[in-house]
Amino acid sequence: MIIGARSYPRGTRLGLHVHREAQLLFASSGVMQVTTPKGRWLVPPARAVWLPPGIEHAVDMLADIEMRALLIPADKLAQHPQASRLAAEFVATVGPLLRETILAAFKADSHPRRIALLVELALFELVEDEDAATFMPMPNDARARRVADMILADPANDSELELLAYSAGASARTITRLFPAETNLTFKEWRQRARIMAAVEALGNGQASIKQLALQLGFSSVAAFSHAFRQIMGMTPSELMRRSGSELR
Repeated sequence: MIIGARSYPRGTRLGLHVHREAQLLFASSGVMQVTTPKGRWLVPPARAVWLPPGIEHAVDMLADIEMRALLIPADKLAQHPQASRLAAEFVATVGPLLRETILAAFKADSHPRRIALLVELALFELVEDEDAATFMPMPNDARARRVADMILADPANDSELELLAYSAGASARTITRLFPAETNLTFKEWRQRARIMAAVEALGNGQASIKQLALQLGFSSVAAFSHAFRQIMGMTPSELMRRSGSELR
């Protein structure tokens, strides 16, 4: 087992790379964005991201981060009883037990066997709390991918689907069919999630106030924005901002 603790300032980017080991990344403060071939995950406070061995990924620090990383050799992972459920990347909610288990592995002068047992327990907890709310799945079809890229480039764009589809060389009906087939989200749901993910990034960067973001992203009111945000993130924008400023204890 390999453990590592590092601080990263906002704006740091760890470009596309691959580890031979599986990796569990956790930060109790700040927001990360993790990109893999499947799509993008936003990792706000109280979340951790799991990356199996050999998964190409990039990590962007959207706020100052105190990161804790657990690296598990592929042969050790294969022996874990939950190995089959750890074969794909995902984000998990970090409850009290998982949080304390991760942090306990970094206690000074810990015996290697103790660290190994803590990591084994962390993997059991991890698979119980998968949270797909902050995942932006990307469609594979080239036409749907062009629509997705246009939205991600400008989440506040409120163009009608017909216009976006036309620009991507498809009909609105085709795009409406492709999104749930390839992302498990309707086009409307996907677009709403893209707006909330953009809001999380902006809040992490301190780019705008909650009221400014609500207006910029096309919500009718701060209340409507907060409701949509809570539906996806499980917390209000104000709560996210408070938790982003928390510190590792």
